[in-house]
Amino acid sequence: MISSFGFDSLISIMANLFFIAISWWALQAIKLDRFLKPNRVMQSRALYILLSIALGSIISDFFLNYLLWSRQLPYIFK
Repeated sequence: MISSFGFDSLISIMANLFFIAISWWALQAIKLDRFLKPNRVMQSRALYILLSIALGSIISDFFLNYLLWSRQLPYIFK
């Protein structure tokens, strides 16, 4: 039982990092420079990082919830 918690934690960490990386990669396709003030390189990088963390966390939560729900589905028939 306790090893299951460790495995779930590992999956959660890996999913969060994976989806944050995918979000970072996807946000690179958007030209946000038009909406930002000029010569604000550090602030625009921080914005990209924060947006990728927020978006990646939302997507990761969706997939982790879906995984949890699919694991609990067999309990309907017990």
